[in-house]
Amino acid sequence: MELFGRPKPTMVSPAEALPGRDDYSYPLATTHEVLGTPLLGPWPDGIELIYFGMGCFWGAEKKFWQVPGVYSTAVGYQGGITPFPTYEETCTGLTGHTESVLVAHDPAAVSTFELLKTFWENHDPTTEYRQGNDIGTQYRSAVYWTTQEQRELVEATRDAYAGALAERGLGPITTELAAADGRKFYYAEDYHQQYLAKNPHGYDCHANTGIALPSMH
Repeated sequence: MELFGRPKPTMVSPAEALPGRDDYSYPLATTHEVLGTPLLGPWPDGIELIYFGMGCFWGAEKKFWQVPGVYSTAVGYQGGITPFPTYEETCTGLTGHTESVLVAHDPAAVSTFELLKTFWENHDPTTEYRQGNDIGTQYRSAVYWTTQEQRELVEATRDAYAGALAERGLGPITTELAAADGRKFYYAEDYHQQYLAKNPHGYDCHANTGIALPSMH
């Protein structure tokens, strides 16, 4: 099968993955360019983390830092094999990672449902290894949860959204759903953090289905 004249991407095997390294090869940003909050933790009491992959992480991160009640966001590489990858390595598709957004939030200030609504409605979860013209396993749709409550809501919203998509004749959801435990989040280079705040006219492309997540009671 081909996409836009190119072979459909496939996930790299552990034997083929790049070896990576034992630590970051670049300095990490420590403060959110827009919110002024920490990027690295430790996090205040009550803050929970959840991670989203929804294509190019520049535009995805902006969607979340604009949600009222979000404490901090950061971009990185997650869900793959190569330890401490670089952006250039991740772009090869040989790390197994997807471009991911860390969202630190207080559930009392912004609900997990609101974050999931932002996630489902601002990309196309039916296009495996692709968002718009961005093609590769590093652009795959993913949610990595950190609590059982998050998991239950992730799965419930997935099912609800799948039903809404099916009603409109769209295909099945291909989003990777998994616990963040065992899927280490590696912070991306400084210039990627809050990229669209530093580069207001930068690349911000996101496919979406135009379909709202149904309300849940």
